[in-house]
Amino acid sequence: MQKVNVQEKFSLFSDHWRPRIIAELNGQEVKVVKFRGEFVWHRHDDEDELFLAWRGRFRVEFRGAKVDLSPGDILVVPKGTEHRTVAEEEVEVILFEPSATRNTGNVFSRDLTSSSPDRI
Repeated sequence: MQKVNVQEKFSLFSDHWRPRIIAELNGQEVKVVKFRGEFVWHRHDDEDELFLAWRGRFRVEFRGAKVDLSPGDILVVPKGTEHRTVAEEEVEVILFEPSATRNTGNVFSRDLTSSSPDRI
């Protein structure tokens, strides 16, 4: 058993849209990611996805709706729900999702898909 310092983990990388695994439990992975700009529209057919805003403000857009998140806010996107994240400035986000979850869900993007995130 080792504690994990989330802020320290965020300091280990600077690229965007590439989640890193920092912990695992019960078939779930806890990932940290930085992003800025617009992500691709996608969905996860078999898994829910939890976003925890750590630093900065961003929104999760749905077809016809959006949810703004600030540090400390949590949003669960139900499986099968098409969505994308958008951030005007760089943000730091913690993700909780099943270990098989691909960040771009049902969409493949040469620049954005991270099929096997690094562990840090």
